[in-house]
Order: sequence, then structure tokens, then C-alpha cells
Amino acid sequence: MHANIDVNEKRLAWWRWSAFALGCCAFFISFFHRVSTGAIAADLQQEFALGAAALGTLGATYFYVYALMQVPAGVLADTLGPRVTLTFGMVIAGVGSIAYGLAESFTMAAIARTLAGLGVAGVFVCTLKLHSNWFHEKRFATAVGAANVSGIIGALAATAPLAWLITIVSWRSVFIALGAVSLLLAVAIWFCVRESPSAEAPRVAQPENWRRALAQVAANPATWPPFWVNVGISGSYMTFIGLWAAPFLIHAHGMSPIEAGRYTALTLIAFACSAPLIGWLSDRLNMRRPLVIAFAIAFTATGLVWLALPMPSSTAAVFAAVITGLAVPGFTLTWSIAKEVNPPQSAGMAIAIANIGGFVAAGVLQPLVGWVVDSGAFLVAGGSANAYRLGIGVLVAWSLIGVVAACRLTETRCRNVWRAAAV
Repeated sequence: MHANIDVNEKRLAWWRWSAFALGCCAFFISFFHRVSTGAIAADLQQEFALGAAALGTLGATYFYVYALMQVPAGVLADTLGPRVTLTFGMVIAGVGSIAYGLAESFTMAAIARTLAGLGVAGVFVCTLKLHSNWFHEKRFATAVGAANVSGIIGALAATAPLAWLITIVSWRSVFIALGAVSLLLAVAIWFCVRESPSAEAPRVAQPENWRRALAQVAANPATWPPFWVNVGISGSYMTFIGLWAAPFLIHAHGMSPIEAGRYTALTLIAFACSAPLIGWLSDRLNMRRPLVIAFAIAFTATGLVWLALPMPSSTAAVFAAVITGLAVPGFTLTWSIAKEVNPPQSAGMAIAIANIGGFVAAGVLQPLVGWVVDSGAFLVAGGSANAYRLGIGVLVAWSLIGVVAACRLTETRCRNVWRAAAV
């Protein structure tokens, strides 16, 4: 009897950690696509004859489709299940990545990047849905923080390492290889992921049920502050680290692309250290809201540090990069809050609505900052250096949206308060 129990526990542990590990691999690929435009910006501008605004638009195509697909991805995760949704998503991402590497025009590149964004749009929601099914809610934020590390490593690989790699092989070869890896990962997810410890994962399977469930989540006032925190903090952060940090350091501080990549890499390394720590700290202290508020304020302050950097000063840039990475992960707790203020079976939809805010914002901000830079080069004294500072100033002002929204969050004490309210 005890032997059977031990075998069953080992089997469940294998399924739990295989779902966790393969979800982390998908996170890696998703974040790599998200950040990679900054490292290959010079090549893209030269090859497709792009200005700053056009480059921002190309970078933002990923965010447009990613944002558009968050709620559908949440519905699919709650109905078809995260395994099926994640598998087919990685197939689409693989095809899009290969097409990006083969693109011969700006239009083809934009379509291919859109396709890659469509494919990875469900990675976040599906992975967190798996975490929700496999991990106790008291450990959910810790698991999310740990998974985020894999995504950050993917983003890190898309900074200085990618800038160095494309001096050896073309950026096209990198994305074709990434597409092949994505297709292999889709096969692994299909065969090695089980959706929950029970035979049947909790779902809202009937069409009328998911529509009712989505309407219930959207009508819940507590769902929306997490959305707006992501608009302000996640959106400005992704815009900065994913595209404009490297050009800012190159044009405003005279750094080389590889040197600029090192500083963006430092930010991501600091993020990788801070993200699991804040998840663990939140679960340990049994609180969410005060941590999100404190980190949102700290992140906004780091934007002022970037604007105040002496030129040139590598020491100051190291300081700014590190404190930015340490300060930003507070917004990751909003995903836990969104899940905890809504019905457990609607976790995918709730997380998707919260997460969509950052990508809507990044889709607006990436070309907006490019437009400000292009316009500022002619309108402000100091040429492109001050034009880039003006663009970063837009991000600092935007992040204040997240600070205000953080003050409106519901404190859940790391438990599902919707369930408690219903009882």
C-alpha cells in the first residue's frame, strides 16, 4: 500500500516538474523574441532602411498581437486546457521565427514578427494556469517568480550575447535556429505535460460557461487595478529594456552596441535575482499590495536616475542598470492578485486581463518613443542625445500610472478572496 502511494507521489512529482520545466523553456523563447529587437536594431535599420519610428513599429508588432490575444489565450487555457494551447502556440511561434529569419522586406519581417508574437501569446497564461493547477496557492507567487527567471534568461540572451553572436553569424540564422527549437519544444510539451494532478483539470468547458465566466471576471472591479499596474510599470519597462535602452545608451552616451547590451543585460540579471525573491517574500510575509506599491515607486524613481546619468559614466550606468532590475518585479505580484480575486476555474482569464495591460502599453509606447525621438532631434537643442532623453522621459511619466493603480489593489493575503467572499 505504501509502495503504491510512493510510486503515485513520484509520478505526480514528475508531471509537476515536467510541466514547470517545459513552461520555463517556452518562457525563455517568449522573452527572447520580446527583447531581441534592441540587439539587432542597427542591422534591421541598415537592412530595411528604417528610421526610429519605423523600428519602433517593427518592434511593437509583437506586442500588438500579444496584447490582442491575451484574453483569447486565457479563454483557451480555461477551456481547451494549457497543454493543447501551449503546444499549438509553439508551432506557430516556430513558423513565425523561421519566417522572420527569411524575410526580405520590412513588410515580410513585420508579418513574421507578428506571427511569432501570436505563437508565444499564450505562453504566459498557459504556464501560470499550469502553476495554478499544480502548486498550492500559498506557493503560487514563488513558482511564478522562479519561472520568470527562465524568461529573464531568455531576455538576457537577447541582449549582449545576441549582439555578440550576430558578429559571428547573421541575425537571420539565429531566428531560423530559434524557430526549429520552438517546433521541437512543441513536440515535448504535447507528450510530457499533464494539465493537473487530477484526471480532469478544472475547466469551464461549455461555450456559454466561458462567456459567463469571462463576463464575471471583467465585471469584477478588483480585476482592473492589476491591469493598470501592468499598463504603467510593465509597459514602460518592456518598452525600455526591449527596444530603447540600447539606442539611448548608444546615441546619448556614445556607447558601442555590445557595450550598451552589457548594461541592459545587467538590468535583466538584477531582475532575475529580484523576481523570485519578491514572489517568495510575498508568500512568506502573507501580503501583496504593499510590496507592489513600494516597488512601483522605486521603479519610477530609477527612470529619473537614467535621465540624470553623467555622460559618459560607466559607474553610474552600472548603478542605474542594477537598481532598475531590482525595482521592477513588483508588478509580477499583480498576476497572483488577479487570480486570487476571481473564481479559481477562471484563473487563466483573470491573469490574461491583468497581463494584457503591459502589452497594450508597450504596443503604444514603442512607436510613440520613436516618434518623440525623431521629432525631438529637430525640435530640442543637443540633437539626438537630448531627443533620446526626451523619449525616456515619456516612459518615466507613463510609469506613474502604475504607481497610482498599485494603491488601488486589493490585499488578498495570498489566498483566494473571491472564494472566501462567496462562502
